[in-house]
Amino acid sequence: MYLCEKIRIIYIPMLKERINNLLAEVEKFKADNAEQIEALRIKYLSKKGEISALFDEFRTVAPEQKKEVGQLLNTLKTKATDKINEIKASFADKGPVAADLDLTRTPDPIPMGTRHPISLVRNKIVDIFSRQGFVVADGPEVEDDWHVFSSLNFPPEHPARDMQDTFFITRDPDVLLRTHTSCVQTRVMEHQKPPIRVLCPGRVYRNEAISARAHCFFHQVEGLYIDKNVSFADLKQALMFFAKEMFGEETQIRLRPSYFPFTEPSAEMDISCDLCGGKGCGFCKGSGWVEILGCGMVDPNVLESCGIDSKVYSGFAFGMGVERITNLKYRVKDLRVFSENDTRFLDEFKSAY
Repeated sequence: MYLCEKIRIIYIPMLKERINNLLAEVEKFKADNAEQIEALRIKYLSKKGEISALFDEFRTVAPEQKKEVGQLLNTLKTKATDKINEIKASFADKGPVAADLDLTRTPDPIPMGTRHPISLVRNKIVDIFSRQGFVVADGPEVEDDWHVFSSLNFPPEHPARDMQDTFFITRDPDVLLRTHTSCVQTRVMEHQKPPIRVLCPGRVYRNEAISARAHCFFHQVEGLYIDKNVSFADLKQALMFFAKEMFGEETQIRLRPSYFPFTEPSAEMDISCDLCGGKGCGFCKGSGWVEILGCGMVDPNVLESCGIDSKVYSGFAFGMGVERITNLKYRVKDLRVFSENDTRFLDEFKSAY
């Protein structure tokens, strides 16, 4: 018998014994955390692990022994893999281990957030007018004089151009924060031919002292409808529908003459006080009416400045403060609470949507 054959005869039993010993070790695998599981995988199943080393030695096994030894090696690798996966699964079933727990966290479930009352009312306004065919349009908050004032028929000496009302971004008086969302309407009129029916919600800025009744920024929703033969009756019908949908079917409206540079004729719209039913109370100051918005027919000068023939087309426009509508709907007396992020206040609106 040749020397190499003797070595193989001696080597094969030793290799089998090593495989059986590793099988016994696999059956005893235990781990208390993810790090220990990974250590087992590296020790036995990695490229430099003990099982991989046995597969390297398998190449020297005599051909007539390869089938038997190969089956033993495959069984060993399969059992080791299954055992490690079983331990991993047991940890997943138990959830996070104690080391991952945050003991400073409250035991109560994290409460659900709420929509801001301004968002609730703005979305409601958009929904009501979208049912009348209006689509939402948006524009930049940093604007120029033309879109904010000049195109809307504001004369050069108009008080709204004064520093007391407007935030100017630079020393150049042509760059400013928009004071109303009417500038979005002029941008639409410049780039879209009639018929036009848009709704322009957004944040606006004015240089005013902050108090319970005023703020340096607030939210508006303005609407514009331009087509042939648009009349004041169309405006009144659209606003009547809005008032009844927002405040209730029993709501009445009235239109009082007013003045706005970009509409002629112009009006302010009141709704009947829903607290007293129009009889007079402290909320409506005894009048039975509460003012909510301004409106009117688009001035022909505005149409012409935006490239629309005022002899062919007419239109109406309206604008309202979202905070004002929110005050009326939810009886919020102080505008400042809308921007203070007091969760006690916001929690009152959990059931409002």
